[in-house]
Amino acid sequence: MRASRFFISTLKDAPSDAEIVSHQLMMRAGMIKRLGSGIYTYMPTGLRVIRKVEAIIREEMNKAGAIELLMPLVQPAELWQETGRWDKMGPELMRVKDRHGREFAIQPTSEEVITDVVRGEIKSYRQLPLNFYHIQTKFRDERRPRFGLMRGREFTMKDAYSFDRDLAGMQASYKVMFDAYTAIFTRFGLKFRAVAADNGAIGGTGSHEFHVIASTGEDALVYCPTSDFAANMEAAEAMPLAATRPAPAETMAKVSTPSTTKCEQVAELLNIDLSKTVKSIALTVEREMEGHINKENWLLLLRGDHDLNEIKVSKVPGLSSHRFATEEEIIEAYGTRPGYLGPIGTQQSVRVVADRTVANMADFVCGANEEGFHLVGVNWGRDVAEPDVADLRNVVEGDASPDGKGVLAIERGIEVGHVFQLGTAYSEAMKATFLDENGKPAPLQMGCYGIGVTRILGAAIEQNYDDKGIIWPTSIAPFELVLCPMGYDRSEMVKEETDKLYAALQAAGVDVIIDDRGLRPGAMFADWELIGVPHRVVIGERGLKEGNLEYQGRRDTEATAVPAAGMVDFIKGKLAQ
Repeated sequence: MRASRFFISTLKDAPSDAEIVSHQLMMRAGMIKRLGSGIYTYMPTGLRVIRKVEAIIREEMNKAGAIELLMPLVQPAELWQETGRWDKMGPELMRVKDRHGREFAIQPTSEEVITDVVRGEIKSYRQLPLNFYHIQTKFRDERRPRFGLMRGREFTMKDAYSFDRDLAGMQASYKVMFDAYTAIFTRFGLKFRAVAADNGAIGGTGSHEFHVIASTGEDALVYCPTSDFAANMEAAEAMPLAATRPAPAETMAKVSTPSTTKCEQVAELLNIDLSKTVKSIALTVEREMEGHINKENWLLLLRGDHDLNEIKVSKVPGLSSHRFATEEEIIEAYGTRPGYLGPIGTQQSVRVVADRTVANMADFVCGANEEGFHLVGVNWGRDVAEPDVADLRNVVEGDASPDGKGVLAIERGIEVGHVFQLGTAYSEAMKATFLDENGKPAPLQMGCYGIGVTRILGAAIEQNYDDKGIIWPTSIAPFELVLCPMGYDRSEMVKEETDKLYAALQAAGVDVIIDDRGLRPGAMFADWELIGVPHRVVIGERGLKEGNLEYQGRRDTEATAVPAAGMVDFIKGKLAQ
């Protein structure tokens, strides 16, 4: 490839709407162009990265026994209605009508379509297991698209779907895909972590997310450095901070706490540690009963220095459709304004659920259900009935690991892959069955496996950049190597050596580009540092007279002189590292 016959369009400054580093650098490097909100054109350099990502994915998926097909972008509404997701997906699902008024979805994922394919093709257990995958455009109508390719509306995803005869088979297929994903992300050359996760809107019985580690990541990843435990914050189990509840040592008393609606304010006023306080969170659940809406009041109790985990809350029996109570609802149920709520003196209809840590607290401080007052020295059993207990909080660094093998640490990550054990959630809804060994129909056991192809680009950059620009891992760089000749159009010596090296590198299978645009060295180097090509060779008359060329890796601070005759082997060695 010659730069003069390629398309390179770099910018000195990023557009003002580019919010994060990866978005800024991809725009400046000319890899993407914004067409609309959350919608981008992939320019030639960006597309080359995408194709390399796809090639690695295909190789590892094929090696794992998955079979590639291609499912349509536009899908009939009837399929989504069979599973109930036509309504459940909400406004993120882009719905369209054709000229006949028939409804369709622009696919965000393809569980329904692949299940429809398989239910028409698979008749016997002898045809199983199967795993189909495709790499296809997806569309999710994000409310607030941002961060370039990280939170766009149109994107490319690899999704795969496994089909097995029983749970053991599905779990075996899941393990194969987990291992394939580990190989894929390793080949990308990225630092990543696989963590246990919540299934979310996809459904099913178990899942893992694959995250690229980056300080700018949106997700908190919880792991134990001394064991194999790892989970995202939503799914990380929080153990009680005290194994048993201490005996009461204080007498309960009501104290005046004017204008203190936050636990931090109460702790400061009473000169106590925040960890002695308990905060109360009021929820409302609405249920339709005999034609009218019945409201249930729930009070969740968390230690003052802990944060609520709403995913965990939604898993508490009865709270799957909860919402936070309004101020009017709180005053009606508790007789006081928010900020002074507590479990003592509530109506009998209020369901009280304490976090595990709160359930083992003694002599704690909580609201008195009276404006301007709190209770101190509160104890379970003596002063208030024992609560229901659940895991309600986010873990914090230093908590005990749930596996009992150390303490937890937290780092930031960007989700780029997700594997799910779906079970029979879709096959039962869509009546996708096969005949088992006894000739009886049984629902197919499914797994689902996704990788955000275009999201990989943003995540890789967030992990690999400096003040000069992008630093691509060699395996997914738009070019592995750039040749930068000094005076290519003026020096016959430089031109001859450059062309000879270029031909030898191509013959050796190196993905190389010559910058023959005639730019000044500073401008030439700045372009390739911004674009992020990981290896550079400079060919100049001065070095050639000494028999040398200059090599510099993208992370190197200085160039290295390499004999011209040995440069091909030198580069092959660098690429093999």
